[in-house]
Amino acid sequence: MNPRLAEVYRLLDRYLVEVVETYDLCPWARGARLNSELAVDVVWGTPTIDAWSSSAAALLARPGTRVAMVVAPELVATPAELRVVRDRVAARISSAGVAHFHPDAPLDAATPARLVPYLRRSPDPLLQLVPLSLLESVRARSPAIDRAHQVQLLGGVSAPPRGDVADRLAAVNHARVTADAAAIAACLEDIAADRARSYARVGIAIRSV
Repeated sequence: MNPRLAEVYRLLDRYLVEVVETYDLCPWARGARLNSELAVDVVWGTPTIDAWSSSAAALLARPGTRVAMVVAPELVATPAELRVVRDRVAARISSAGVAHFHPDAPLDAATPARLVPYLRRSPDPLLQLVPLSLLESVRARSPAIDRAHQVQLLGGVSAPPRGDVADRLAAVNHARVTADAAAIAACLEDIAADRARSYARVGIAIRSV
């Protein structure tokens, strides 16, 4: 594999395994990763909306895709600017819930909703897409903590509305994550430092906003 791509994938795997899976932020993450149901693409430079959308559509079209991630390692954008990209992609791809992840999301644990961006502090800016049919099937099941929690975390734009049960379960997750805040912060900082070193080594341009 191209060394640049290999580093992007390696760092994304670190985030998924050491943060998302370790702290049970997404109960489908491990299964999707191990069962090849996670589809990932990398777009370089400053992708156009067409580039984001075409990449996402291609990933979602792959048989068996449960979670699609489009990663932009060289993108220079604030979390708010990436949110605008998310909204525009979501307007084009109405069949999926779209969420944006950004490495500069600050910690704000004041409420469960305000904590979510920090939990989405991926190594690189990315958009995550989950088919709405999958999210709707989750809502139709009995409200076990992990399933309703999945809707809350992965829904993003165009996801089915959350009900009182999901809100209560998000509060349970908020309590658990804030209890582990120091460990999660240390892991995220280590991944960020790893990214800076490895991207410099393989020639991936990263610049501050």
